[in-house]
Amino acid sequence: MNLIARRPRSVKGPLPKATLKAPAAPPNGESSSQPTNVSADELIWKPIPIWKRVVDVLLSGILIVLLSPILIGIAIYIRLVSPGPAFFKQSRLGEMGRMFTIYKFRTMHVRDPDVATREHRQYVTGVASQQRAVAKPIYEDRLIPGGEFLRSHSLDELPQLFNVLNGSMSLVGPRPEVLEWDDYEVWQLQRFEVTPGMTGLWQVSGKNRLTFQRMVELDIEYAHRRRLSLDLWIMFRTIKVVLSRDNG
Repeated sequence: MNLIARRPRSVKGPLPKATLKAPAAPPNGESSSQPTNVSADELIWKPIPIWKRVVDVLLSGILIVLLSPILIGIAIYIRLVSPGPAFFKQSRLGEMGRMFTIYKFRTMHVRDPDVATREHRQYVTGVASQQRAVAKPIYEDRLIPGGEFLRSHSLDELPQLFNVLNGSMSLVGPRPEVLEWDDYEVWQLQRFEVTPGMTGLWQVSGKNRLTFQRMVELDIEYAHRRRLSLDLWIMFRTIKVVLSRDNG
């Protein structure tokens, strides 16, 4: 794996560093049993292309306007059926390891956000280490009334349109996870070379049937193949997946 040092000019201050254990057999066929020091300085920053940012701003803006009755209705419903805020906010790793705040509709009863993040992180790392399919965890006892409906139809993800509008996310890109920088193996850090997205290649290529490693491989494949035709295909495919409620 050829990691070329290139620090994004827009990033100020130190970027995260970690000592990570390289996998026995990364996708490119290399192998290493020794821990490797790597930081965001060593990744190849792929700034968002102009065409992609234009598509993101136009489509997210149009969708926010068109879906505003649904967004407002869901927010009011959540406030009526469960005490607490309508929106759930959480810190996620974004492009080049920078932290950003992701927005979702709240589908579970209010609890300590640090505990919720820690439990979900443990779930994802456990699934990854056991090479099991990365399915959404079921928290039936914690869901608000209607929470399962919002999650199964991906309606809880709609507030991320505001993330797309402000540039912290894209419509298409690697899905931002709750994992921390040092949870990833060296080769997996390539998924942070591009802006994270609401949907991506793995979401329309099997989604909940895929292992964590395969998910990351598809994220990296997208980062290397990113182009307008692929983005449009993924967006149209996502609509089909959501409407049919299958796994891509």
